[in-house]
Amino acid sequence: MSRATGFYYRRRRVTDVFAKTLGVAATAFGLFWLFWILLVTLNNGMHALTPAIFTQTTPPPGGEGGLANALVGSFEMSLLGVLIGAPLGIAAGTYLSEFAERHPAWRETIRFVNDILLSAPSIVLGLFVYTLAVRSVGHFSGWSGAIALALIVLPVVVRTTDETLRLVPNVMREAALSLGIPRWKVTVQVLYRAAAPGILTGVLLGLARISGETAPLLFTALNNQFWAPSLNAPTSSVPVVVFQFAMSPYDSWHALAWAGAFIVTVFILLLSVATRAYLLRNRFDAAA
Repeated sequence: MSRATGFYYRRRRVTDVFAKTLGVAATAFGLFWLFWILLVTLNNGMHALTPAIFTQTTPPPGGEGGLANALVGSFEMSLLGVLIGAPLGIAAGTYLSEFAERHPAWRETIRFVNDILLSAPSIVLGLFVYTLAVRSVGHFSGWSGAIALALIVLPVVVRTTDETLRLVPNVMREAALSLGIPRWKVTVQVLYRAAAPGILTGVLLGLARISGETAPLLFTALNNQFWAPSLNAPTSSVPVVVFQFAMSPYDSWHALAWAGAFIVTVFILLLSVATRAYLLRNRFDAAA
C-alpha cells in the first residue's frame, strides 16, 4: 500500500468514526430528553393517581374531584373518530393501490394531497371543522370533536393501507384473477387478508395519535365540567382538561393534570407496544 493510499484510507476511517460518533451522540441527546420527560410524567402522574380519578367529575376551581367525565368523553370521541376515519381511509388507500393505475397523474395527486393532510397541524383541522360544523350548528359538540379527530386518522390510514397493499406480491393477484374471480372479490378476500396486519397497524397508530390531541378539540368539543347529556353538547376530554388545569393556580388541579397526562401517556405507550408486538408476531408467523 502506497503512502497516498494509506493516507486516504486513514482519513476515511477517521471520517467514518467521527460521523458515527456524532450520530450516536445526537441519538443519545434526543433519547435523554425523551426519557426525562417520560419519567417526570410517570413519577408525578403516579403520585397524583387516586381512585377518585375514575369515579368523580372534574371539580370546580380549587375543589377536589376526578376525571371520569373527561375519560368517557375522550373514549367516545376517539372511538367515533376511528370509526369515521378508518373505513374512509381503508377505502381510499385501496383505490390508490388497486384501482387508480389507469390514471397515474390523478393517483399521484391524491397521494400528494394526502401527504399534505398528514403533515398539516392539527389546529388547522380543528379550525376547519369549527368553520364547517360548529358555526353552522351554532354550538360546540362531541360530534364536531369526533369529526376533527377523524380527519387526523384519515391520512394515516390512507398511507398505511396504500403502502401495505402495494407490498402484497402481484402473484397473489394474478393467481386469483386467473380463476375468474372478480377484482373486488380478489381485493376483499385475498389482498385484505394478506395486508390485514399492516392495515390494523395503521388504524392503531391513528388511534394513538388522536388520543393526545388538544388543539382540534378546543375549537370543536370545547369542554364540560359535568357529564355531557349527549355528544350533541360540549364534551370534556382528557387532553383539554390537562391543558386547562396545568395553567391554573390550584394545586388540586395541577395534580389532576399530572394524573391525566399519566393516563394518556400510559395508554399511548401500551398501544404502541401492542402494535409493535402484533407486527413482530405476524412477521414471525409468516417466516415460520
